[in-house]
Amino acid sequence: MPMKVTLRETELPGVLELETPILRDERGYFTELYSQLGFEAAGLPLAFRQDNLSLSTGGTLRGLHYQLDPHGMGKLVRAVSGAIFDVAVDLRKGSPSFGRWVGRELSAANGRALWVPVGFAHGFIALSQEALVLYKCTSVHAPEAERALSYRDPSIGIVWPAEPTLISPKDRAAPLLDQAEYNFVYRA
Repeated sequence: MPMKVTLRETELPGVLELETPILRDERGYFTELYSQLGFEAAGLPLAFRQDNLSLSTGGTLRGLHYQLDPHGMGKLVRAVSGAIFDVAVDLRKGSPSFGRWVGRELSAANGRALWVPVGFAHGFIALSQEALVLYKCTSVHAPEAERALSYRDPSIGIVWPAEPTLISPKDRAAPLLDQAEYNFVYRA
């Protein structure tokens, strides 16, 4: 029997905050990061094709990343060590929330995850000295389809909880929303 997965809607339709119980005792803790049966029972039947793991030092900003359709990639994001501030930005043409963002602190301590569906850019900043982040992805990496969006676009207005100290050249040069390439369509 899988652990119960609790889903909470965020401010952006489709982006979900997930939580599974953390069983703690004198030895430490145990939780299920993913259970197909648990996710299906919660109403989130997902097929994952790739797992990614990243280690970031404090202040590192990664993102905002996405892949164009037909290589769109949904991500289930979780900090397995340390803490991050995780962000999703709606890039679906015709969406009532197009260009809006949502952010959540994800940490090993709070055990929360964020579901970022296809059609959203994704990024995070490492809040702890080191953060180990697991992404379960619905698609495989397709370099020809990968794109980035500026993390500091004033039209989006993301309020990062800390000033980034380490950003890749690619992320630093990412275009603003009005110059970015995306091909996602909102379906009500």
